[in-house]
Amino acid sequence: MTKLGDAVASEWTKFWSVRATWWSLAASAVLMAFYSVMGGLVIARDGETGSVRTIAINGAFYMAQFPVIAIATLFVTSEYASGSIRSSLLWVPVRNRLLLAKSAVLLPVLFVLGAVLAGLAMVVGGLFAGDHAIAITTGEVVLTIAGMAAYFALLGLLCLGIGTALRSTAGAIVSVIVLLLMVPMLVGALGANALVDYFPGFAGVNGMLPKGELNPIIHSPTVYPPWIGVLSCAAWSVAALAAGSVLLRKRDA
Repeated sequence: MTKLGDAVASEWTKFWSVRATWWSLAASAVLMAFYSVMGGLVIARDGETGSVRTIAINGAFYMAQFPVIAIATLFVTSEYASGSIRSSLLWVPVRNRLLLAKSAVLLPVLFVLGAVLAGLAMVVGGLFAGDHAIAITTGEVVLTIAGMAAYFALLGLLCLGIGTALRSTAGAIVSVIVLLLMVPMLVGALGANALVDYFPGFAGVNGMLPKGELNPIIHSPTVYPPWIGVLSCAAWSVAALAAGSVLLRKRDA
């Protein structure tokens, strides 16, 4: 029976051996850099002060997170599409161990990606905003970097769980986007605004902000400390992985 360490090594090799991984990582960086340049130029053009942290957060939510969704979803659904999932399950017959191995690969890669992109966005945005960029503290920088790193990592696990459950690339990507954007907007429109902050996308943004600061996506103050936002994202990811695990064991036994 394959050990967890061997399973992780195998999944690590598979993850980096496909071009889609590299293209998606590059796309995430390019989109973040593009948004940061545009955000900085807008601040400089308008002649008003602006926060590079807002540029970074908006860039992550509106641009960079979508290649992350693609990376994490394809990590499992591409195997169902090609039929290679059969070989993976023969190599790692313990279903939960396979899912754990994939999670162990995604988590650190996307954590580092989020941290790097947050730093990149603040540096690039600050360069183009010039003297109009608001001064920020070291603590604010660290919170933005750590929060974005955690959000991207947990978003990847959410996509992995949903992708395992649905086995369809298109279905999983659409489902994640609907969960991140459409469902909370509908919930808010129905008057349940208190719940919006606990959906994974908006909770992820709140995880990059101190309590009381304006969330630049929904334009309302955060109602809890950043660790609650991260914990909310983690709860969604655990639920998705649990659903994927149950279906993997029952359907692909």
